[in-house]
Amino acid sequence: MRWNRRLRGAGTAAVAAALLGGALAVPSADAASRGERLTDLVNPFIGTENEGNTYPGAAVPFGMVQLSPDTGHNTGYDHSDTHIRGFSAVHLSGVGCGLGGDLPVLPTTGDVTETDYAKYAAEFSHDTEKARPGYYKVGLKSGVGAELTATERTGVQRYTFPATDKANVLINAGQSLHKSVRTEVEILDRRTVRTKITGSGFCQDTKPYTLYTVTRFDRPFASSGTWKGGTVTAGSAKSSADGERNGAYVRFDTAKDRTVEATTALSYVDARGAALNLRAEGGRSFDRVEHAARAKWEDRLDDVRAQSGGETLRRTFYSSLYRSFLAPNIGSDVDGRYTGWDQKTHRAKGFTYYQNWSLWDTYRTQAQLLALLAPRESRDMALSVLRVDAESGWLPKWGYGTVETNIMTGDPVTPFLTNAYQQGLLKGHEEAAYRALKKNADGVPPADSAPVGREANKEYIAEGFAPYIKGRPHAKPGDSDYDHGASATLEYALSDAMLGQMARELGHEKDAARYAARAQNYRKIFDSSTGFFRARDKAGAFTGPADPAKSEGFHEGTSWQYQWLVPQDLPGMVDLIGGKQATNARLDSFFAYEQLLKDPAKTAREVWVNGPYDYYNADKYNPQNEPDLIAPYTYLSTGQPWKTTDVVHAALTLFTDTPTGMTGNDDLGTMSAWNVLSSIGIFPVQPGTDTWGLSTPVFERVDLSLDRRYYPRGRLTVKAPGTSPERRYVQSVSADGTDYGRTYLRTDDIRGMRELSFAVGDRPSEWGTSPEAAPPVVR
Repeated sequence: MRWNRRLRGAGTAAVAAALLGGALAVPSADAASRGERLTDLVNPFIGTENEGNTYPGAAVPFGMVQLSPDTGHNTGYDHSDTHIRGFSAVHLSGVGCGLGGDLPVLPTTGDVTETDYAKYAAEFSHDTEKARPGYYKVGLKSGVGAELTATERTGVQRYTFPATDKANVLINAGQSLHKSVRTEVEILDRRTVRTKITGSGFCQDTKPYTLYTVTRFDRPFASSGTWKGGTVTAGSAKSSADGERNGAYVRFDTAKDRTVEATTALSYVDARGAALNLRAEGGRSFDRVEHAARAKWEDRLDDVRAQSGGETLRRTFYSSLYRSFLAPNIGSDVDGRYTGWDQKTHRAKGFTYYQNWSLWDTYRTQAQLLALLAPRESRDMALSVLRVDAESGWLPKWGYGTVETNIMTGDPVTPFLTNAYQQGLLKGHEEAAYRALKKNADGVPPADSAPVGREANKEYIAEGFAPYIKGRPHAKPGDSDYDHGASATLEYALSDAMLGQMARELGHEKDAARYAARAQNYRKIFDSSTGFFRARDKAGAFTGPADPAKSEGFHEGTSWQYQWLVPQDLPGMVDLIGGKQATNARLDSFFAYEQLLKDPAKTAREVWVNGPYDYYNADKYNPQNEPDLIAPYTYLSTGQPWKTTDVVHAALTLFTDTPTGMTGNDDLGTMSAWNVLSSIGIFPVQPGTDTWGLSTPVFERVDLSLDRRYYPRGRLTVKAPGTSPERRYVQSVSADGTDYGRTYLRTDDIRGMRELSFAVGDRPSEWGTSPEAAPPVVR
């Protein structure tokens, strides 16, 4: 049950007038609590500088289409750029490498002579840009105004041209953010253009994928043509190319009627699928589509009602919540058909098929947030991952569209799916999921298949660690676990713990004992001479620099940062370090705790790692990247939970209402979900389980509207009266009025609870400091 099922405020005409007339007034701090639109609090430009790699364009929650401008940055849009190459239909929020950007479309005037979008790019000013959930608008220096909105499977454009008889729309099939393999473009009639785009690449070359599009205009062309390479052919209706520029242009006379609208439908199946999607979701005016998109976002954001906090805090929070719902993306057409990873056509029955799996990132935060706030969609996402295994023979690691990219390392699919299991999303599919996970955990994909899976599994199972083999040739495109043997060992062990817990609950006792034993393999790479984890070579010898800040064999991090990635057994890790006192001293050094107390924001920006790609040669906390996302919550297991709040609240200052207000790449909502969950005060401290750690909320009250099919009470209210930067320390916690002394919740606690209340003060207390209060070991 959601509290709001309709768009608040003015009617359709008023909404459209406000959108077209410029920015709406910024609401006051408690706007949401008074009933104003939560979409007014979202700033899609956050993260569009300093490699946050977000996009400002139009999408609906989890939509197949993300219609957004590309400026020349390798992942699409950068706020510091001044030219737009086109408005393309596919983007991923916050990825670190070029991907998507299919079919950049650009309105122009005059003769069509240039075919390279880097050269015909249109100059623009940020003064003319506006963006909200489901809507983007910009004025180009050419005099053309462009507006974008979207449905799930279509992107809708509205172009307002100057008075001219040469108003063009360039439809570029041959250029994008990825590597073009082959493209085809066909002008079907005086209103319709169809394309077939086959592309490849994400950080490294991958298997090709194919996207089909059909674009329908609201009025006939005056004329049209195509281009191939640098040659423009007026009147041509077809063009195809292998790896070179290729596209079509259509022309209108806008001397009297200056507006042109177009709807582009996508399909990863075939041209028929694109046509069906267009028929089902097209045919409506721009204003109607935009109104519906905004209503979808209003309904989605309305599931979280945060009260109190300043303007920046609220805008960064709701902007993060918005970005958390941008992916994964619908992959099936309106008729249920989708292209599986076997490159064959399948039909989703009883669920929606999703794609785009940045699992190394999302298994730590975003998967849990979606399980809480969007369990129906999360269920379908988990079922989609199981379909990848059923159809291609192996579970994914980092999947884009219809292919595996093998980007990143470890075994992220296991905690992703065990989280779905623990949150009750796999009812009726538990054994199928377990079989797929067991195969993944105990084997390696065949040499002739695309995925690498647990690439170093043979050595890991035999010796207890994945070896670090520097310079080893990659057997398949993508990343290799052998390049990052130390961190791969930690991630394998984490996954073994979560799978062992699932095995025990399903009655597979022998498997459970075996995986529980393997979950202790983190100990195999602990070097007692340095007191830190360290990579081992193939012979088992520790290798690389002994200095943990300069260590090798850790993916996008150092031993200092990976020291805390043992959520399954923090007491065991604490013992290795030398006990709680030694561990707290190391944590204090890691977070520069004494400096943090004096100036949290300055410490976060100047002492911690602060570059989006500054992974190595560091002994401090890195809030810019995934390996450290759980680290602040380690204090919950060392008897000093107030320090978790100190560190978390310092890290939250890094999220701001500016284009640079993102910590590192957003990675399909990972960093945004960290912000949302940490701000609420409930965080998944053991990814792959149902355990949520507690810290002081930054809002006095947050009301969560929850799906009654998964959360029978239908809502949870989190209160922290008087919370502020000065009054941030937990004095006590109550659950439905009863004292609550643990520093964590289980999902079943959330299901049975109506209110979680934090009493706060200006000094640390004894709350949560007993050994019994700490999150449990995963067994």
